[in-house]
Amino acid sequence: MVKIAIMGYGVVGSGVVEVLLKNKKNITHKAGEPIEISRILDIREFPDSPVAGRFTDNFEDIVNDPDIKIVVETIGGLNPAYDFVRRCLMSGKSVVSSNKELVAAKGDKLLALARERNLNFLFEASVGGGIPILRPLDQCLAANEVFEIAGILNGTTNFVLTKMIHDDISFDDALNLAQRLGYAERDPLADIGGLDACRKICILASLAFGKHVYPEQVHTEGIQNITLEDVKYADKWGGVIKLIGRARKLKDGRLDCIVAPMILPHTSRLAAVNDVFNGILVRGDAIGDVVFYGQGAGKLPTASAVVADIIDEVKHLGARKYLSWEPGGADYVADYHDSKSAMMLRLKCDNTEMFKSKLEDMLGVCESVEFENSPSDELALVTPVITQTRLDEVIGALPDASMISSIRIADL
Repeated sequence: MVKIAIMGYGVVGSGVVEVLLKNKKNITHKAGEPIEISRILDIREFPDSPVAGRFTDNFEDIVNDPDIKIVVETIGGLNPAYDFVRRCLMSGKSVVSSNKELVAAKGDKLLALARERNLNFLFEASVGGGIPILRPLDQCLAANEVFEIAGILNGTTNFVLTKMIHDDISFDDALNLAQRLGYAERDPLADIGGLDACRKICILASLAFGKHVYPEQVHTEGIQNITLEDVKYADKWGGVIKLIGRARKLKDGRLDCIVAPMILPHTSRLAAVNDVFNGILVRGDAIGDVVFYGQGAGKLPTASAVVADIIDEVKHLGARKYLSWEPGGADYVADYHDSKSAMMLRLKCDNTEMFKSKLEDMLGVCESVEFENSPSDELALVTPVITQTRLDEVIGALPDASMISSIRIADL
């Protein structure tokens, strides 16, 4: 029998307990021996829980118990999660985590600590919730040289954009609906501001390319400035707007890594990923394009991924699963200003034809986009593939127009 502890009895932690109890027989068969929940750390009391007698509010009860071999961290955030996980590894316990913020910020340090002590630190649930992505990326696609990974990594933003696209409702109304349905937090900034997707693409890029990508290195834009007019212009062009986290390897070995709203053509495999679902595209030299699709969050889908990691660690007590990456560097992620893509621009100007002519003299041929009853003093067009630096230079040199919005077009 393997004794485990769970730190945090919120949505995910309680889901882990539920799955372990409900599927006990099947999990025991797959793990090779029974798994016993020995301790649960939480400052709250849960007298009606089926494991009510196992709660503690003292972390020392877990870290100092030599019989506990695996600790599950579902607290979230960096503090006290980082210190607790580090101390568990130092005391000889393997760790499973669903904490994307922790892994994105401290994954290289915790993986190195686990490696030094012949332990495991696994975190499948930190990226795709119930979507298996890290294990397939590390094992099933190991023969490939991955050169790009991108996806819709946040269900809240995808739900909001889906409602704007298909139901023609404003950003504010779509966000309010998401909050009423429980898809968005009361304070939704981490989701709509792109921070959640940033943490996830950092983890994916670190694993795919072998060096840690830190969240502060990734240019991150949210969806809070997307309007129904942007949605209509994108549709007329032949695409949909999605919040995309993307990392691709450059010829010089650095990464082009960004989180931003992007327009995907309707032919893209990710364009049809709607509502709270996530989709992750991996491009490899041997396999080509592979797409992983499913629910990226939720109590039981996320708990499913956590329990799968627990089973893996039970089967590898005293042996390491070789999930790892090296520390990154200050220059590992390229400046987003040098990233190249076509752009859909919306500009306000008095003479749209004259301004377009001036713009094309500097950028090359641009494709005009219009929808019925669009404002006469508004110009919408798609540029050739350019860098952000070049776009800023050109717009700055043409002062007789103001930028309403600029959205990248992704070749995914």
